[in-house]
Amino acid sequence: MESGDEDGEVPEAKQSDGGSRRLFHRLISTTLVSDLNFQAKESFNEDSCRDDTTTSKEFGGSAKVWDRERVVLIPDHYIFTSDERANRNVGILRDFANEQTIKYFYDITDRSNFKILVWTDSHTCTAGAFGQFATGIGSTDAGFVLGTGKLLLKVPPTLRFVMDGEMPDYLLAKDLILQIIGEISVAGATYKAMEFVGTTVESLSMEERMTLCNMVVEAGGKNGIVPADATTFAYLEDKTSLSYEPVYSDAQAGYLAEYRIDVTKLEPLVAKPHSPDNRCLARECKDVKLDRVYIGSCTGGKTEDFIAAARVLLASGDKVKVPTFIVPATQKVCLSTTNRNFPGRMGHKEGQIYLASPYTAAASALTSFVTDPRVSALSFH
Repeated sequence: MESGDEDGEVPEAKQSDGGSRRLFHRLISTTLVSDLNFQAKESFNEDSCRDDTTTSKEFGGSAKVWDRERVVLIPDHYIFTSDERANRNVGILRDFANEQTIKYFYDITDRSNFKILVWTDSHTCTAGAFGQFATGIGSTDAGFVLGTGKLLLKVPPTLRFVMDGEMPDYLLAKDLILQIIGEISVAGATYKAMEFVGTTVESLSMEERMTLCNMVVEAGGKNGIVPADATTFAYLEDKTSLSYEPVYSDAQAGYLAEYRIDVTKLEPLVAKPHSPDNRCLARECKDVKLDRVYIGSCTGGKTEDFIAAARVLLASGDKVKVPTFIVPATQKVCLSTTNRNFPGRMGHKEGQIYLASPYTAAASALTSFVTDPRVSALSFH
């Protein structure tokens, strides 16, 4: 690890017109306004737009959002529930969108072009996979962004993670981020940006990059980010017709710290209860008897995650030996592809939750014990 000269303080004005700048500085250079208020694209889910909406409470019942074309509304957590009261939250969101004549109201996805994204979800940082600054905010900040289009942010110092080497077939991005969080702890990146670079990162798909960025908040990170490259551009080809300009760190930019990881030496990992930084090799937990396996969530429920799990399950030719779910449900010991394993996170305050990649989760479902995927019938060579 090498330390840089970054002190985490707000950059002086001269940095915006000639000094060496990190990726975050470049992203905000076109949106920086007086008093370090950022004109941002704001996204909200239905939790932010209930009857007692923050906008009404802070600005009055007749208040209007500051710019109806720069607010994005996306129903997410409640769209599939059978709970009528929960579904009503989505209805309130739609009513709010109509009342405010919001231009971008989406039921599934937003395809806009923006560099700064704030959203009322702690895992908004997932969008850093696309080379943008994205971070979660609370409802109070959300109300002020809706009303003014501005948000006070301190420019975070940056931790740089250089991951090199050919990714072993038995590893996934979940193993990489568990390695990092285990190294720096759940508080190691508090209000810091986590930038991921190196030949390994360049080889990752967009969905795997999302996994990396998704879990930076579990280390206390303000945001995670992967510089845009040919993989990013190819992913966006059929998803937007809007022009965009990628932004990168200056070659001489300073970092608070730099971590170098030889990925070829890593093994499948799990995070033991009750913290994402309680790192352990999957093979060292082979005697942990499981009650259930969960494959899902915003970090481990993407299409590629299910394909990865299916590879292990299909190659084995066997049936799972433990109930395996893609919805939260556990009473005892569960191995999960989610991002958090705090007590009570999966439905029971005494539940023991192990975090792992879809490969490890699928292999464990076949044995009912925490299982290193390299011992399964699937050949990784």
